[in-house]
Formats: sequence, structure tokens, C-alpha cells
Amino acid sequence: MKEASVNSEGGAKQPAHETVYQTLRAQILFGEMVPGQAVTIQGLTEALGAGMTPVREAIRRLISDGALVFQGNRRVSVPVLSGEDIRQLTYVRKAVETELIRRATPRVTKSDIERLEQIDLRLDKAIENGDVAGYLHQNYQFHHELYGCADAPILTDLAERMWLRFGPSLRVVCGKFGTQSFPDRHKDVVQALRRGDEQLAVIAIERDVDQGMEQVVTGLVG
Repeated sequence: MKEASVNSEGGAKQPAHETVYQTLRAQILFGEMVPGQAVTIQGLTEALGAGMTPVREAIRRLISDGALVFQGNRRVSVPVLSGEDIRQLTYVRKAVETELIRRATPRVTKSDIERLEQIDLRLDKAIENGDVAGYLHQNYQFHHELYGCADAPILTDLAERMWLRFGPSLRVVCGKFGTQSFPDRHKDVVQALRRGDEQLAVIAIERDVDQGMEQVVTGLVG
């Protein structure tokens, strides 16, 4: 019999392995697990109050996503990124995210733009308050919403996987230098989308990716 859990709204149940996967995915994405941190089935079973089978399945999926790495001797850990890793991630992000914004520009609606603006306002507040967790959540949410406007699930999946790979490192750098050290090109993105200017939107997202990932390289590699 499959283990299952009730969702937060009391509706249909979802498999326990999906609940565990989403929980661990969020912890990695927002840096609650740090680079190099070891992950064990027993430890996660105790921490999450879940069974060994759903935890094992969640770990398997996260390894497939690149969010965890298998190091032999049955050791699994959060990846530690090198400067070269980050350069490759930057290249992939720019290739994928520029295509996503090209597709999003003619599809975006007024309500989409208003939603992106509200997220960016919350991001501004997090930056002003030095709220690292808030910054990470709102920064990711802006890009996630933007991807959704593109109606390109394969490209979106690739972009999301990249975020899982550098999320823990981004948290380390934010904690080291503070939120105000990171650039925010989101207003440029929103302005370009509002004008329906695909070229400006691509330039804005490229600058956002380049500057953000440069900060990660500087913070981790020095």
C-alpha cells in the first residue's frame, strides 16, 4: 500500500514520496541545506517523520535533478560548485532563460505583469530589510512566474533544474555579503514586457543572470 498525505487545503491526498520530494526540493532550492552537507536516509526519515521508502525515492529523484550528488560508499550530499561549474550553469541559464523570455513576451498578459510587479515589490522589501530567506524566495518566484508565461514546459524544467544546482551556493553568498550586494534587473524585465519589446527583455534577463552568477563566483571562489 502506498503511503500518502493530505495536502495543506485538506483536499485529495498525494503520495508520501511526493510530499517528501517537494519538502527536500524546497530546502535545497532555498539553501536550507548547505553545499557539501551529507544526506542520509536515516537522518531524513527522523527529521521529516517519513518512511524510508518515500525518503529513498525522493533522494533518487533529487540525484536525477542534479540537486544531490552520489559520491560512492553510499554517500549522498549537496553539490559543492567550482568556478567552472558556475560558468557552465551561467551559460545554460542564459541560453534557456533568454528563449523563455522570448516566448513569454508576446504571451504575457496585463495580470501577469501586475503579478510580477508585486513579486518584485516584495523582493525590494526583502533587500531593504536584509531578509535573506525572503530575497531567495521572491527572486526565485519572479523567475518561476516568468517561466510560466512562456508556455514551454521542457525549457521550464531545464531552468528549474539549474536553480536547484546553484540555490544552496546562492544562499551562502547572500549570507556572506548580504542581499544588497545582488543586482536586481527585474524592473528592466517588467518594463520590457510591458512594452512588448522582446529584444530589451532578452538583454535584461541576460544582465540579470550574468550579474547574479558573477556574484556567486566572487563569493564562493574569491
